[in-house]
Amino acid sequence: MARFEPHPSRRPAIVAGASSGIGAATATALAARGFPVALGARRVEKCQELVDQIKAEGGEAIALPLDVTDTASVENFVAKATAALGDIEVLVTGAGDTNFGRLHEMSTDEFAEQLQIHLVGANRMARAVLDGMVERRRGDLIFVGSDVALRQRPHMGAYGAAKAGLVAMVTNFQMELEGTGVRASVVHPGPTMTSMGWSLPAEKIGPALEDWAKWGQARHSYFLRAADLARAITFVAETPRGGFIANMELQPEAPLTEAKDRQSLALGEQGMPEPADARSNESK
Repeated sequence: MARFEPHPSRRPAIVAGASSGIGAATATALAARGFPVALGARRVEKCQELVDQIKAEGGEAIALPLDVTDTASVENFVAKATAALGDIEVLVTGAGDTNFGRLHEMSTDEFAEQLQIHLVGANRMARAVLDGMVERRRGDLIFVGSDVALRQRPHMGAYGAAKAGLVAMVTNFQMELEGTGVRASVVHPGPTMTSMGWSLPAEKIGPALEDWAKWGQARHSYFLRAADLARAITFVAETPRGGFIANMELQPEAPLTEAKDRQSLALGEQGMPEPADARSNESK
């Protein structure tokens, strides 16, 4: 006899922060894998555009307004998602943006706003689905963290503090939910090419990049893509019962510049053409 019942064939999922970036990519990836998905964000019209694409490709999805800083909004979102799709089996929460700035130059209100979005908001989402998951003795809570929670980065102190608090919260969920059948996981993206933070003015971005280089935090120019994180999050959600991914960190692979140059030099000295697979990295 199996130690655990397998996942049900139908696993409704909700994604907070699904209007763009990692959330949008994750909702699309889950739908492609057969998960009915409720996409939530303040920009619900952006979520609806994604829903239309998902449905056109044969998936099942709905778009609903969601503000993770508002308890009533969170509860209303979960209630409507449940009514439309069924009991929620998977939560993916990663809503929010970041505000660059040195801590000693940032107001306490700005600091608290980051905590509200990334930590308290994540707690609101979890609390809205946990009672049902514990009662059914199964479910996945998947939190989008950040490598900034693991290795702090100048100019991202408020965001980093919120994400570090998130790690502590998820760890406590893992301990306290042990034996309930509910799994709690955190996926930490490294530098990722999304709109988050990069709409800020140059006077904020420039000093941050300078300090990151000084502290050895800008080693190369490659970034992850949102689809890379979506693939990782989907893997966590699809992990069979009996095990779970506690923590996952995904980092962008560095470009092969030095190795390619050395290979080109060696081949050039021998009068041989450069292999196609060596050249292919130039366009990535």
